[in-house]
Amino acid sequence: MEQTASAGASRKVLVADDEPNIVISLEFMLKRAGYEVLVARDGTQALEAIRTHHPRLVLLDASMPGMSGFDVCATVRADTAFNDTRILMLTAKGRETDMARGMGAGADLYVTKPFSTRDLMEKVQGLMA
Repeated sequence: MEQTASAGASRKVLVADDEPNIVISLEFMLKRAGYEVLVARDGTQALEAIRTHHPRLVLLDASMPGMSGFDVCATVRADTAFNDTRILMLTAKGRETDMARGMGAGADLYVTKPFSTRDLMEKVQGLMA
């Protein structure tokens, strides 16, 4: 049976982070779990990838060159075409004000670095369900 485009889209995850080691480990972990992984190295690339590929989930760093993850999140949330896109902020910014800013921008979850890969994968699976 052929997979439909919408079913394929439901397995897409965008990793938006400017730290190469984080990108490599997340990409490996997500691909091993069966997800199709896209990568963006800055906020502008992240927004472009979201608009082009419509990933089901975005793992979004708050601090990236160009456009911040907070701004990317708010921009995506302002566009109703992406209501079904889940956003997990994954960032070193762990102050309460940062978390409030991320959730206020429309993030579904906010996870601080360093993170447990097992806990993160449980959160990813929950958001992808």
